[in-house]
Amino acid sequence: MTDHEFAVWAPLPQRVRLDVDGTAHPMTRDEDGWWRATVDAAPQARYGFLLDDDPAVLPDPRSARQPDGVHERSQLWSPPSDGWTDAGWQGRSIEGAVIYELHIGTFTPGGTFDSAIEKLDYLVDLGVDFVEVMPVNAFSGTHGWGYDGVLWYAVHEPYGGPDGLVRFVDACHARGLGVLIDAVFNHLGPSGNYLPKFGPYLSSGSNPWGESINIADAGADEVRRYILDCALRWMRDFHADGLRLDAVHALVDTTAVHILEELSAETDSLATELGRPLSLVAESDMNDPRLITPRDQGGLGMTAQWDDDIHHAIHSAVSGERQGYYGDFGAVATLADTLRHGYFHAGTFSTFRGRRHGRPLDTATIPATRLLAYTLTHDQVGNRAIGDRPSQNLTTGQLAVKAALALGSPYTAMLFMGEEWASSSPFQFFSSHPEPELARATAEGRKREFAEHGWDADEIPDPQDPATFERSKLHWDEKDGGDHARLLGFYRDLITLRRSESDMADPWLDHLRVDYDEDARWLVMHRGGLSIACNLGAEPVDVPVAGDVVLAWDEPTVGNETARLGGHSVAVLRRTG
Repeated sequence: MTDHEFAVWAPLPQRVRLDVDGTAHPMTRDEDGWWRATVDAAPQARYGFLLDDDPAVLPDPRSARQPDGVHERSQLWSPPSDGWTDAGWQGRSIEGAVIYELHIGTFTPGGTFDSAIEKLDYLVDLGVDFVEVMPVNAFSGTHGWGYDGVLWYAVHEPYGGPDGLVRFVDACHARGLGVLIDAVFNHLGPSGNYLPKFGPYLSSGSNPWGESINIADAGADEVRRYILDCALRWMRDFHADGLRLDAVHALVDTTAVHILEELSAETDSLATELGRPLSLVAESDMNDPRLITPRDQGGLGMTAQWDDDIHHAIHSAVSGERQGYYGDFGAVATLADTLRHGYFHAGTFSTFRGRRHGRPLDTATIPATRLLAYTLTHDQVGNRAIGDRPSQNLTTGQLAVKAALALGSPYTAMLFMGEEWASSSPFQFFSSHPEPELARATAEGRKREFAEHGWDADEIPDPQDPATFERSKLHWDEKDGGDHARLLGFYRDLITLRRSESDMADPWLDHLRVDYDEDARWLVMHRGGLSIACNLGAEPVDVPVAGDVVLAWDEPTVGNETARLGGHSVAVLRRTG
């Protein structure tokens, strides 16, 4: 037993008591609404707080560990002093890297940090630079996507808790892999959110996922500190190399210093302190270049951002899908325009939104590596009605074309787990809310949402059915056979080409040239002396480019001035003329 100082920000209740292993202790409040007490506690003591006369013991809003779930007492935890072997890790920026997004629960059959470690050598062999893990903060239930977290400082226990995360990050660094952690600061989940009992954590506004976080109203200073401290903790205590920040467009900040700018500044300070680069990658649908503009140039200073326009342009041009937000995409000309300019909607009318959207990117000052290009993310498959992947609807050649456009582009590239071998597993929306009413509402709401868009409600997977979760797990045995193995080899070769060719490292969009023919449905992306020629159509086509074949899905017939590509195929040529 040692003295331990407990503290909690709770300006709303008139009395707060500390419960340590079933014994209540008084706490003293200061003028800022913080309550403190120093008591003897075992290193792994269970504790919580009693507010006013309510007999319920609530978990610590800054809990490091929730061994019994988000509704129960917290447990003391400290980063292990001898648990790290990565003292020599120098880190690196994500700009220009290849990132691999994965969900811990479905990446492996075991669904834990430790079982994920067993697959890291595979990722190294693939050529991945960074692993981006979907949210690992504590949420209610045993399995879910993680975006309904309620205790942001704690690590989801079924994955292996905080000790498991330490082992995972350390193992990544030992193999030269950086780690990004997906952090959600725009809303809280519906089960286990006790924060409003402590203080004004929520604002009067709302977003598609519930009540908004209070980052600009009265009492916001401590809420902002709550967010900033949590973000920095992932990088300081868990050695993460950066964060993916979920849906930052839902962070409504009317203060003079936006919370993202504040986070950027404090992240840079921490990077200096740690002696290694730290990256912030924002998910945003605003198409606002100020997000990735340095702070000293009037921007918010994010390292990079997800770029859905690139995804939409590639996917719709290859697949032909035009429903919903794909409505303005699909043309080869639109794909060419997006590849050249980063954003397609840049002050232009968006049919899906019914208004003008976006702002032009200054391609002379902002490198393409500050935008992420991808053909698949958890959102783009999981938010489909039945969670079907492109591999379940497209030919393998079409998947190869999509891969070449993303990995051959000057943008920072990102893959979603299993796409590199055309995984047959869907990635469906799944949850495990323990409350029957919430479980029923989640399932019925999902069916109702897609039924309104013409889907048969009976076809929509029940997110609460454990089979929905199990179906979404990768089948690793399929990657080594047939077209799966062939596509995996093509991905490896593309990533190797991306690393080994100096022309592929040029980050400036002003140097990128894209030729295309709308009717013939071919497109050529020129990267210095290399040309990536794609046939988006099903029939063979002659493309006006020639040279030595460096890499191809189906071997083209190359003449003096043209290359004949088979249907749904791609070739990388080194121009000789």
